[in-house]
Amino acid sequence: MSLRQTLASLPRDTRDTLFLLAVIAWVISAQLPTLPGWTTALAAGVLAWRGWLTWHGRPLPSRWLTGALLALGVGLTLLTFRTIIGREAGVTLIIVLLSLKTLELRARRDAMVIFFLGFFTLLSSFFVSQSLVTAAMMLIALLGLLTALVNAHLPVGRPPLAQSMRMAARMALLGAPIMLALFLLFPRMAPLWGMPADEARGRSGLSGEMSIGNIASLVLDEGVAMRVRFDTPGGQPPPQRDLYFRGPVLTVFDGRDWSSLMQPRMAGVMPASPAPAQLEVRGEPVRYEVTLEPTRQPWLLTLDAAQDAPELPPGTRAFMTPELNWMANRAVGEVLRYRAESHVDFSHGPRQRTRQMQPYVQLPAGLNPRTLALAAQMRADPALAAGGTQAFIDAAMERLRTGGYTYTLEPGVYGQHTADEFWFDAKAGFCEHIASAFVVLMRALDVPARIVTGYQGGELNGFDNYWTVRQADAHAWSEVWLEGRGWVRVDPTGAVSPGRVGAYQRLQAPRGALGSAFDAVIAPGFAQNLRAAWEAVNNRWNQWVLNYTQGRQLDLLRALGVESPSWQDLGRVLAGLVAIVALAGVAWSWWDRSQHDPWLRLLARARRRLARAGVALPAHLPPRAMAGQVRDRFGAPAAPIADWLLRMEQVRYAAQPAGALATLQRDFRTLPWPRTAAGPVPHPS
Repeated sequence: MSLRQTLASLPRDTRDTLFLLAVIAWVISAQLPTLPGWTTALAAGVLAWRGWLTWHGRPLPSRWLTGALLALGVGLTLLTFRTIIGREAGVTLIIVLLSLKTLELRARRDAMVIFFLGFFTLLSSFFVSQSLVTAAMMLIALLGLLTALVNAHLPVGRPPLAQSMRMAARMALLGAPIMLALFLLFPRMAPLWGMPADEARGRSGLSGEMSIGNIASLVLDEGVAMRVRFDTPGGQPPPQRDLYFRGPVLTVFDGRDWSSLMQPRMAGVMPASPAPAQLEVRGEPVRYEVTLEPTRQPWLLTLDAAQDAPELPPGTRAFMTPELNWMANRAVGEVLRYRAESHVDFSHGPRQRTRQMQPYVQLPAGLNPRTLALAAQMRADPALAAGGTQAFIDAAMERLRTGGYTYTLEPGVYGQHTADEFWFDAKAGFCEHIASAFVVLMRALDVPARIVTGYQGGELNGFDNYWTVRQADAHAWSEVWLEGRGWVRVDPTGAVSPGRVGAYQRLQAPRGALGSAFDAVIAPGFAQNLRAAWEAVNNRWNQWVLNYTQGRQLDLLRALGVESPSWQDLGRVLAGLVAIVALAGVAWSWWDRSQHDPWLRLLARARRRLARAGVALPAHLPPRAMAGQVRDRFGAPAAPIADWLLRMEQVRYAAQPAGALATLQRDFRTLPWPRTAAGPVPHPS
């Protein structure tokens, strides 16, 4: 016997329980990547055990055993999160309760509790991710839970699951217009609107600290960092050499780790009076729109250099740091869309050296002695000393170009003296190795210097004309202070590998055997095109769903003719739409009632007519018995009514030509219905 035949032969309770367990497993599966390992094991074990008990018809476990498992789940939650309050701990407990409740599925009340917990768990999946894949999975889960809910309310017997699924799909389709209206018009008043963001949780990407080697690890991450659309003909960006998206600026160095002077303000409070960046711009600005993926950091990545604050959604503000960074008043915990203007020709920073420049020349004591000796040798060179700071920069860049240095993802493990090992031993590194060694050398020459991290480059997605910047595009470069000019960008990686900056020649992670075999069988560009198509679809989801802000709601009202829309106008439009939908629902309900089994409705009308004449007939009485009652009560004058009732019975239970019921409906209006039991039987006008 096949599996399908076996499932078809199962009792209804067994079939329905197994279906519900499968739906619960699907609901929980969306959160597996973020659940503790013990939660996954406990939920999978309980659901598998419950399925085995159902399949073999075994009794459910005792309440003592279920209570012990519950205590175990609560204890492990406390051990893992140190609390049972909060988003992660709460979701974990909900999943534990949902799986354990299946061991108490004895009555319809227990099923209702499971449905409630299932819908709540479904909603909590969006705490983890609001991606298109998650939305598709939850739509399937919603249809599954609705199918199980409908099936639980069907009468006894064995209604097929396909019937319940059709009813569930119909319910979902009927509710879709209401859902769409609420999505489009329900006022989004920040910060009440949106998914709660966990700012303390880390995420792969740039941060306010850099250890030698950690940016190289980002090259293995092909995830999208942000998408950029340029407001130029054809969406073309500036030249590749100018595509520097500015991130955290790192100043403090302890020998291996770099950190920022501007620590993130996670409390949402901006500095009282931030020092100006002394930015001067030249030429026409480059206008663009950024869709930034969640970073759990407050930095707003902009193309160097943005003079004005990016246009952010309501509730989010931005300020500029003295290091030319734009920062938000809170961490970016969800997809953020903003517009900005930048200039690729600019200068910034003080023109004369001041005491505030001291942090940019500090070095940890006792480290990198050979680099310090190299700096002393360069200062002692009369030709370099006469050329000043620019001569020192040119000499260091020439050393990088001609000294046998290589740009690689695998430079080996660096020890305590990172700059010495790069300049004299390994002579190999990724961008942060090169930038760090360069800045250490500049500081040893008493030249103010710092590291800037961010992204360099990008690639055009031909499906939607957005430029995609990936985590693999993470880059580190340096800025050197020149008297009379301020801070000037110097990218030492360009001296070692000119193609990285000028021609977008990124280092690629080694291809695995599976990837190489795939390229050998399929066209080499097929995988890239497939990824580009998927990213374009996902970008549309981000733009039109996740980034549907109050500003876009107001734009919708403007398109509808409202001159100066506000959130109150949104409420009024939504209230009017709800009223219209309610009236339409009433009209549809009335129409549905009029169409619901017209034979029964016609028979009920005849029963009411006879009740007016004093003949109260029970609702279960068939037409033949009603005809007998009419003859007994009214005699020959009521013969047409009795004959009509017999014809009603024939229409219901015997084969009749099309239109027979319509004929009965017309004849109903011409029958000699009696007014009272004792009076004459007049013909109705």
